[in-house]
Amino acid sequence: MSTDARLLGDLEARGLIHDTTDRQALADRLAEGPVTVYYGVDPTAPSLHIGNLIGLLTLKRFQMAGHKPLPLAGGATGMIGDPSGKSAERNLLDDDALAQNLAGIVPLLRQFIDFEDVPNPAKLLDNRAWTVSTSLLDFLRDVGKYVTVNHMVAKESVRNRMEGDDGISFTEFSYMLLQANDFLWLYEHEGCEMQIGGSDQWGNISLGVDLIRRRTGQRAHALTWPLLLQKDGTKYGKTASGETIWLGSKLMSPYRFYQAWIQAEDDELRKLLLWLTFLSVEEVDGVVEDHRSAPEKRAGQRLLANELTSLVHGGDAAAAATEASEAVFGGSVAALRAETFQMLADEIPTLEAQRSRLDESDNLIPLLVDAGVAGSRSEAGRLLKQRGISLNDVKVAPDAVVDDSRLLHDRFCVVRKGKKSVYLLDFVG
Repeated sequence: MSTDARLLGDLEARGLIHDTTDRQALADRLAEGPVTVYYGVDPTAPSLHIGNLIGLLTLKRFQMAGHKPLPLAGGATGMIGDPSGKSAERNLLDDDALAQNLAGIVPLLRQFIDFEDVPNPAKLLDNRAWTVSTSLLDFLRDVGKYVTVNHMVAKESVRNRMEGDDGISFTEFSYMLLQANDFLWLYEHEGCEMQIGGSDQWGNISLGVDLIRRRTGQRAHALTWPLLLQKDGTKYGKTASGETIWLGSKLMSPYRFYQAWIQAEDDELRKLLLWLTFLSVEEVDGVVEDHRSAPEKRAGQRLLANELTSLVHGGDAAAAATEASEAVFGGSVAALRAETFQMLADEIPTLEAQRSRLDESDNLIPLLVDAGVAGSRSEAGRLLKQRGISLNDVKVAPDAVVDDSRLLHDRFCVVRKGKKSVYLLDFVG
């Protein structure tokens, strides 16, 4: 079996093929030799999110199979906003907002795709480069002429908006023409024969395929994957608390990213491992089978969280997030690295205290109050009498103090109130 047949077979086995143009024609073209394939993202936010990760990994899978990837940052289409999957019109972004968003997104594109030191390096493009120089009359003549309004309103994303209370503006209605023109431009100038994207992009992508056929008489190809959805049908883009699962560490720390996956449902594990990691299908099935034999150990969730955090934030951050998570949820804190404590300081309630307080007698009660462990000195004293306070996982007596001997890395002390409330004392100066 050829590398390309294995690629399509692997995508299919992972459940990552939702729609394609002619499946056999696509397989035949891939078998002929390297294909240039593009995946586009619009800079509507300062980071990519978990839904974009499928696209980045799929583009990487094509690169690993010998094809040439074109990641595209939509500086032009980002100014309009894609109506697909939206019930209301997006806010239009100005140049400064777009520039800031691109500054956060471009490094993520470079993180997942190889741009050098490989036989088929990626090329990063911005559709604003060829869109801003196109006049309205040229665009209507060269693109609009080949697309019927009947075709456009037949697209599900447009039809849903037209049937809604707010309708759809002509600005967003034109979005699919801009994306189709991108595919045509890339076909003519970069030899790009294939576009990939989520299933909600099928209407936009297939329009580009049709435009290339009408303008050039040549065949282009398309492939989409299913949207990453939760069991209730909503996009798998937020944590249980409603926080968007961003890929950029400035918007979501490695620790919180890790936590988003350690809480995954058992029956979601196989799909998430197949779609969001490079583990083989056989490896994933083995992991899932082992997990089913002892689900209470949550080995599958731990592997998922570690694999994803390593992919997105790197091995060191994944190790620190794993250590921090294990420590917070019942593990031992004694062996934690200093870097892990520094990560925890951003994630759990932390009191930064002067080292001089270590010399004070009876300092534990005021430290508990200042750290927010107790609301008053009397409450702190009551907790100590009830043996409800632990320092570095050791329950302490009512007359305990915090001194140098209790510090880890000569700086940190972890306070637990009961089983679930965790605080950090950080002595500085």
